[in-house]
Amino acid sequence: MANAELRYRRIVAKFGTALLTGGGHRLDLEVMAGLVGQVARLRRQRAQVVVVTSGAIAAGRHRLGSRGRLLGKERRAGPQARAGGLPEAEPQARAGRAGQEIVTRQALAAVGQSHLMQAYDELFAWHDLTVAQALLTRQDLADRVGYLNARNTLLALLELGAIPIVNENDVVAVDEIEGAKIGDNDNLSALVAGLVDADLLALLGDTGGLYTADPRHNARAQLIPRVERIDDALAEMAGRPGPGGTGGMATKLQAAKLATAGGADVVIADGREPDVLLRLAGGELLGTWFPAAADPLESRKRWMLSGLAARGQVVIDTGAVRALKEQGKSLLPAGVRGVEGAFQRGDVIYVCDEGEGRVACGIANYSHQEVRAIQGQRSDRIAHILGYHYGEEIVHRNNLVLL
Repeated sequence: MANAELRYRRIVAKFGTALLTGGGHRLDLEVMAGLVGQVARLRRQRAQVVVVTSGAIAAGRHRLGSRGRLLGKERRAGPQARAGGLPEAEPQARAGRAGQEIVTRQALAAVGQSHLMQAYDELFAWHDLTVAQALLTRQDLADRVGYLNARNTLLALLELGAIPIVNENDVVAVDEIEGAKIGDNDNLSALVAGLVDADLLALLGDTGGLYTADPRHNARAQLIPRVERIDDALAEMAGRPGPGGTGGMATKLQAAKLATAGGADVVIADGREPDVLLRLAGGELLGTWFPAAADPLESRKRWMLSGLAARGQVVIDTGAVRALKEQGKSLLPAGVRGVEGAFQRGDVIYVCDEGEGRVACGIANYSHQEVRAIQGQRSDRIAHILGYHYGEEIVHRNNLVLL
């Protein structure tokens, strides 16, 4: 592929567990070598690539062998079950087993992370490329300073010609291992795409894209080649996570919605396709494409859009919704009908309509107690009610991002 044929110049490529293991229970080095080779070819064509990788837990399970499998069985069973105890676990016992399972997976990740990175380091070294490991947690990105530090580090690595290898820090990130909304590598890759101002987010796994039904169980399922808008009906098509990872089509749709709102194109494609990453970088229509829903946002608004730092929400009436969405106005106290959660001045909050749908997110000028005191009032009443004021707006339009 000639250099001029590349459509995208800064790419975040997410490699799923099922792809990296070839559907098995250990890393498939042949598959990894093929993906690394594609990244190397993109680098030779002056594209910048960030890899968001799964596979640490699978690598740890393989490295520990029978010990890893035994550890998982013992922790799932618990001491009572090993001693021939309760046939049916109480809710507390089930909760305890869930916690034990988290610890097991954290232990596997701790063992596997270094071996996963060693594999990448050796494979990229064959192409004279240097890798740099970046372990992130949602707490890192929820803090504005942490967000900027992560952004600056990743951009510096790209400028130096290194290949950043990003993963959630499974050893400490409990939310990820439980499969929480934010803490999976699909959504992490969307956050990274925002961090580095990526042109393209490629979510590569073992499926060919988004289908009208699960193609593994329905022969009549059809690929959806392009999605202009991610709505509730589309979300209902999403399936549960696959057997090898925490992600699934639902998390891929969440990631696509976040990344496209930040200005990146997104594609879900089969990572086993020959030269898939190269072909996607050239704009070939493989898998399911999600075109960017907005021009690239400034870093501060992209951070707000991530929702990682959101502390609460305000509910607004239909007039305020129109003012925000159609007229580009700030959110005034007159349009606020309710306050949920606790937040302080300067925190990021969600702005919801009366049907509880999220309309926007932004930085609050007032705390939740103050907003409750002034909700429904004219802005010229704020100083009279509170005895002071920080401005006429609950959220100024310059600090607000529509969802």
